[in-house]
Amino acid sequence: MFNNLSDRLNSVFKRLKGYGRLSEDNIQEAMREVRLALLEADVNYKVVKEFIARVKERAVGQEVMESLTPGQQVVKIVHEELISLLGGAASGLDLAGRQPAVIMVVGLQGSGKTTTAAKLAKWLKKKGRRPYLVPADVYRPAAIEQLQTLGRQVGVPVHPCSAGDDPVEIARKAVASAAADKRDTVLIDTAGRLHVDEALMNELKEMKEAVKPQEILLVADAMTGQDAVNIASAFDGELSITGVVLTKVEGDARGGAALSIRQVTGKPIKFVGVGEKLDEIEVFHPDRIANRILGMGDVLSLIEKAQDTIDRDKALELQKKLKQDQFTLEDFRDQLRQIRKMGSLEELLSMIPGFSKMKQLKDLTPDEKELVHIEAIINSMTPEERRNYQIINASRRKRIAKGSGTTVQDVNRLLKNYAQMSKMLKKMRKKKFRGLPQGLFPF
Repeated sequence: MFNNLSDRLNSVFKRLKGYGRLSEDNIQEAMREVRLALLEADVNYKVVKEFIARVKERAVGQEVMESLTPGQQVVKIVHEELISLLGGAASGLDLAGRQPAVIMVVGLQGSGKTTTAAKLAKWLKKKGRRPYLVPADVYRPAAIEQLQTLGRQVGVPVHPCSAGDDPVEIARKAVASAAADKRDTVLIDTAGRLHVDEALMNELKEMKEAVKPQEILLVADAMTGQDAVNIASAFDGELSITGVVLTKVEGDARGGAALSIRQVTGKPIKFVGVGEKLDEIEVFHPDRIANRILGMGDVLSLIEKAQDTIDRDKALELQKKLKQDQFTLEDFRDQLRQIRKMGSLEELLSMIPGFSKMKQLKDLTPDEKELVHIEAIINSMTPEERRNYQIINASRRKRIAKGSGTTVQDVNRLLKNYAQMSKMLKKMRKKKFRGLPQGLFPF
C-alpha cells in the first residue's frame, strides 16, 4: 500500500533537500508535484486541494524560509499534515457502557464483511474479550455457514439461526443470548447488496434501533479507491457509522481511499485488513502510516508483529541453543516459519526505516517461493540429517531433492548458506551474545 505515492514523494523531497535555501518558486514546484502524486494515488480532488493549501501556507512561512535545513522542514510539515489528514491518532473501539457491547458490521457485498467480523472476533479474543458472532445475513447463499466455519476456526461461538429467520429478530435474540452466556461483545455480520439501496438501509436502520450498537463499522474494499469513499459517505448519511475497516489494502498500491475517507466523512479508519488469514488485521495508526508513506519505516508495528507471532518459550530455547552452538537445521526451519507467520517479506522490509530509499536493496524483491522451497528441503531430511548436516552426502542430497521437488543444486545452496550462517553464529557466540534481543531472528 502507498508504494507508488511513497516513491513519488521521496523523489520530490530528495530534490528539496538538495537546496541550501528555498524560494517560493522551489516550494511551488514541489507542491505541484506532490499534488500530482496524490491525484495519481486516487486521493479525492477536494482533499488534495485542501491538503496542498495547508502545506503551502506553512511551507512559505518563517519556520521554513529561515531554517538551516529548509528541505527537511518541508518534509516535517508534510509529515504532520499527512498524520492530520489520516485522522491524527488511532481510534479504538468504543466498548464501554452497556454490556454486551454491540458492533454492527455493515457494507456492500464482496467487501469482506463476514471475514472481517471473524478477524475482529479473533482480535478481541486476544485482548481478553469474550466475543459472540451473529450471522444476520440471511440472503447471501451460505453466508451463515461461512460465519459458522470461521467461528470454529477462531474459537468463538456463533449464534444459531437459519436462512428463513428475520435479520432484526436474529440480532435482538443474539444480544439476549450473549448476555445470558456472559459474553461481553456481540459482532453482527449484516447483509450487503451490490449497491446502496433503500431496502438494505431500512433493514439496517431497524436493526440499529433494535440493538442500539456502540459501534457501526463500515467494511470497504480499499482497491475500489474513490468508490470506497463514496460508499462510506452514503452509509454514514443513512446510519451515522462510527468508523471504517479498509480491506484488501495489501493489493492497493495507491492508497487513495485511506487518504480520503477521514477527510470526506469525518469518520476514522479503525482497522485495516492486510491479508486473507484471520489474524491479518491491524489497528490503523495514522502516524505509522504517514511514516511508511514518507519512507521512515514503522518499527513499532514490526515489534508488535514479532510480539504477537513469536513464541517466547521457543525464543528463549533458541537463545540457549545459540549460546551452546547447537543451532540446527530444525531450528532454522522453525525461524523461517516464525518469519512467514509475521507476514510477507516485502511488508516486513517496508517497516525498516530507510529501506524504501535504499535502491540497491529495494530492487531485490523478496521471493516468497524461496522460503517455501527451503522449508520443503528441510522437511525432506531425516531428523538425524537436520541435526547434523555434515552427514548429508551425494546420495542423500539426491534423495532430499527428489523428496522436496527441488534440485540437487537447491539442496547444495541451502547447505552452503546454512554452513556460512553457522560460522557467523560461532563468531557471534565468542562475543558472548550480549545484547541479542529475545525472540528476534539471528540471521
